[in-house]
Amino acid sequence: MSAARQPSPTVRDESGVPPEPVRKARTPRARKAAPPHGARPAPALAGEERARLLEGRHHDPHAVLGARARRGGVAFRVLRPYAKAVTVLGKGLRAELFDEGDGLFSGLLPLSDVPEYRLLVAYDNDEIEVHDPYRFLPALGELDLHLIGEGRHEELWTALGSEPMEHQGVAGTRFTVWAPNAQGVRVTGDFSYWDSVAYPMRSLGSTGVWELFLPGIGEGTMYKYDITRPDGSHTVRADPMARHAEVPPANASVVTSSHHVWQDADWMATRGVRPPHQAPLSVYELHLASWRPGLSYRQLAEQLPAYVKELGFTHVELMPVAEHPFGGSWGYQVTGYFAPTSRMGTPDDFRFLVDALHRAGIGVIVDWVPAHFPRDEWALAEFDGRPLYEHHDPQRAAHPDWGTLEFDYGRKEVRNFLVANAVYWCQEFHVDGLRVDAVASMLYLDYSREEGEWTPNEHGGRENLDAVALLQEMNATVYRRCPGVMTIAEESTAWEGVTRPTDAGGLGFGLKWNMGWMHDTLRYVSKEPVHRKYHHHDMTFGMVYAYSENYVLPISHDEVVHGKRSLVSKMPGDWWQQRAAHRAYLGFMWAHPGKQLLFMGQEFAQGSEWSEAYGPDWWVLDESYPAAGDHRGVRNLVRDLNRTYTAAPALWERDTVPEGFAWVESDAADDNVFAFLRFAQDGSQLLAVSNFSPVVRHGYRLGVPEEVPLWREVLNTDEERYGGSGVRHLQPLRPDPVPAQGRPASLRLTLPPMATVWFRP
Repeated sequence: MSAARQPSPTVRDESGVPPEPVRKARTPRARKAAPPHGARPAPALAGEERARLLEGRHHDPHAVLGARARRGGVAFRVLRPYAKAVTVLGKGLRAELFDEGDGLFSGLLPLSDVPEYRLLVAYDNDEIEVHDPYRFLPALGELDLHLIGEGRHEELWTALGSEPMEHQGVAGTRFTVWAPNAQGVRVTGDFSYWDSVAYPMRSLGSTGVWELFLPGIGEGTMYKYDITRPDGSHTVRADPMARHAEVPPANASVVTSSHHVWQDADWMATRGVRPPHQAPLSVYELHLASWRPGLSYRQLAEQLPAYVKELGFTHVELMPVAEHPFGGSWGYQVTGYFAPTSRMGTPDDFRFLVDALHRAGIGVIVDWVPAHFPRDEWALAEFDGRPLYEHHDPQRAAHPDWGTLEFDYGRKEVRNFLVANAVYWCQEFHVDGLRVDAVASMLYLDYSREEGEWTPNEHGGRENLDAVALLQEMNATVYRRCPGVMTIAEESTAWEGVTRPTDAGGLGFGLKWNMGWMHDTLRYVSKEPVHRKYHHHDMTFGMVYAYSENYVLPISHDEVVHGKRSLVSKMPGDWWQQRAAHRAYLGFMWAHPGKQLLFMGQEFAQGSEWSEAYGPDWWVLDESYPAAGDHRGVRNLVRDLNRTYTAAPALWERDTVPEGFAWVESDAADDNVFAFLRFAQDGSQLLAVSNFSPVVRHGYRLGVPEEVPLWREVLNTDEERYGGSGVRHLQPLRPDPVPAQGRPASLRLTLPPMATVWFRP
């Protein structure tokens, strides 16, 4: 036989000795004569039990492996495939076991009690001394098992998955996995050269949880589970609860612990002082892997906080960072719900990035995807041989749009998995918000399905009552456990009560993306100015339902990919008109009731669609590019929008109540003009006026409250420094005692072309 291969240097027991390497299979030797030191043959395993153990079908390997007192002494049995010999070592004890073949070694020693012992395992050219995994009691407590069985373990990640720990005085890793339909489960990894025979796990009763403590296994170890399906076949799976994973396309799970020391105590203590719907909230959405392609989490921490802070955004929203196999899914097809993608570093590296953003005064929202998961054969799909995480009804399980699988929201363990996952991101990574993707596809049984392709609920309706219960439980749990965190629904229908509290029958979200406003207003600005008068209501209709929910106004990644064009490219006309309309639209959006969200690249009027392969077109800001000034001008506007917005409570304090808004001019369709007032709780005001025509409108009269003596221009998207024509009001304006739009006083304005102007008293 060839010389022994050396095991991975990262895999060692507490003595620093690596576990045994795997050898090629040998023909089993005949049973030896009794070795020295008093060992006698132990009773042989029955044929069926031996087969179950070797084939990975045994539910309780600890009952046949390890050491136990019996009549005549203490019986030892060890499973070490490819070993030449196994010797039991203890105080005053050294006894070589009999070779039973197939990697099994056993012996009966004349001892009165089970001693403290270790194993000396010999291979052809190597010997290693290790602890026996099968001498340890279960490393998972009864309370954990009870909560798992109830589907109420709110810190599920502390009970399932791989957990480095000290158990019975020995350092190692506890492996636990939920697989209730499995005949047997074995853990395999680089510590066994991916041979799965040696480490069968035990079933912990009716919970469906399997457990094994492996001494000497520590951080950095790669592993998977070898699961024996109900039909006897095998499948090798990544850990659904893994907190770290290999860099895709590799897909093994990785043992990890956090050593990050948080430095954001001030941020965490104050982030929930003001409810989000009554606070300034301006969100910069980005895809981490492509914002600056090639940067790690720690390198991003050096650049992203400073960039976002300079632009004045209060938060970033990160497209899903949970592990996913296909980069082109942008993270929306998750295989590792508890593992930040390893493409950019370790989980602690991601914590470092969040910490850096918090220290810069920037909140972190993470996209969360409980609506569906991919069918990869090494991940969640039919995890233990039968539908487990997905619905057992194929019609309910198959997501009609994305070729993925929908979760079984009615199963308590699956609900627990998702609720605990939401808490995990908030608690373990200090994120400040979860934007929940594709909520509409969860809420409706007939979503994207034709008649005959779905089954009504118990009341005959189309509502997915299990999904409703899941979302309510998730929101209630997150808000209870994680003060200051917000949840945001991407919900594209008119479902009632998305942001209503759960105790009042709502779904319990803090905020909801206003998809209707987004589609309507983008339709308006995409028209030629001469045609906009026929679509005037697209800009005003949002106020009909503005207070039905707590809204975010999103210009997200979905609107600048797949042929939809970038925001500036949606605008008609020449380059000047496109940029002007882009700026005017942002000015209108920032003044409108609702919070703000802008996807990366749109802050400097990127002309091309976004691609995850290339990221934003940063080169357009380079001074060597002739039009760089145009793009820098738009970015300067976004900075000033955010700063002026944050400093004006009228724009955010009463976003969700009618008292915070009043139309001044909503019917000037022929002029392409809109004007409205915003009000803070103390009565302070802001007047926003938008002119979406490419002509200057002189002497344009707008009614204003008569108690305000002077109005001054505080923001104008037509300023030359933004790339505009420079039509401004340099001096404060005094209202005339001339009635207009039902008000006793009015201002006589000069409206810049294709621009939005803000005035404050």
